[in-house]
Amino acid sequence: MMSTKRYFALIPAVLPVLFLASCATQTQTNKPVRHGNVQINENQTIVRPAPVIVPPNKVVKPTPVPKASYSSFADWKADFANRAIASGYNSADVQRLLGSASLNQQVISLDSGQPEFSKMPWDYADSAVSDARVNTGRSKFSEQRAYLSTLESRYGVNAEIIAAIWGMESAYGAVTGNSYLPSALASLAYDGRRQAFAESQLLSLITLLQRGDVSWSQLNGSWAGGMGQTQFIPTTWLKEGVDGDNNGHKNPWSTADALASTASYLSNAGWVRGIAPFYEVKLPAGFNYSAVGTKQAVAQWAALGIDTIADVSLDANTPMELWLPAGKDGPALLLSKNFDAIKVYNNSSSYALGVSLLGKAIARQGGLQQSWPRYERPLSTTQVTNLQQRLTRAGYDTQGTDGVIGTNTRKAFQRWQADNGQTPDGFITQRSATSLTAW
Repeated sequence: MMSTKRYFALIPAVLPVLFLASCATQTQTNKPVRHGNVQINENQTIVRPAPVIVPPNKVVKPTPVPKASYSSFADWKADFANRAIASGYNSADVQRLLGSASLNQQVISLDSGQPEFSKMPWDYADSAVSDARVNTGRSKFSEQRAYLSTLESRYGVNAEIIAAIWGMESAYGAVTGNSYLPSALASLAYDGRRQAFAESQLLSLITLLQRGDVSWSQLNGSWAGGMGQTQFIPTTWLKEGVDGDNNGHKNPWSTADALASTASYLSNAGWVRGIAPFYEVKLPAGFNYSAVGTKQAVAQWAALGIDTIADVSLDANTPMELWLPAGKDGPALLLSKNFDAIKVYNNSSSYALGVSLLGKAIARQGGLQQSWPRYERPLSTTQVTNLQQRLTRAGYDTQGTDGVIGTNTRKAFQRWQADNGQTPDGFITQRSATSLTAW
């Protein structure tokens, strides 16, 4: 019974929740196309007559617009320059930025590329907590301990989580990207698949240059627009950047500014002070797996017989989501609102898990206790497409057939499992989905 469980003690606690707006460019999608903190749905089709240009110092929200045909890269540059200048951007700055930009076909290839096989969650987790990343993280955490503690006190975000994102995004500042941002963003805009997004980044980059946050001599970043030590894209930095070292500028390549901005960004995304992103739990015998993926209060999970593995006490009213990243034979996790907050950086549960595990490793806390079912194998992109098509035709709508396993596909598969004699854990593998993937 609930009253006898020490792990889910009903303690009277009210945790502060910050319901502030997160970055306008970060959206919930089925598949994150990622580099830096960029998430764009893979099956998004962008077409445009004339992309919207907004005046300087405005935060630009990219919107799908009809695609125009350009005869050349120079043709797009001339058109974009005319629209930017007509909307109030400084002509000299616009011409200088575009004049330095060249077409980068590799960026276009990277943007349109898709892996042949999806990764299993343990592959991502293993990479996140590699010996090199953990050891360097502990050293960097020790160097920045006082500052990270100040940020935790100010924003409520766990110091080790700030450090973990730093490690995941740039290897603690060692790898911030070697793509020339004007060329990378201009190439993406000219290609047209994400034209509105890329043009908005260029406009924000001009504003950052004018404001002094970014210098003309320091414009290398990720191929998708990520800048600095925690890889903010220009529109996000324009809105979320913080002057952590109080020198009058918000520079994403500055360690102090980058770490402060990351803490502020997660706080604005709804971080709740005092709770972890996830808690590992054990499920009782005979558990009803249809509850996987639902959100319920801690007291409700306890009433279903779910108990945390570690000795922790949680407020009975705190909402948590049950997630089985590797199905019934892998770890079982209750996810807090903070797990979702991490996903503003990358709308991927595997990424949020990687950050959380790295943070625990940096802080010398224990990792997951339940082992992974490493014998399971992932589906190829073609197999995922077949799965989506067959599920949808059978009445289990996956909301698209893009070859990517996202939330909608997992939920549809979970419903199919429940109706076809499988444990409905939503875990899609070569074994569990055989009858839906083979032609």
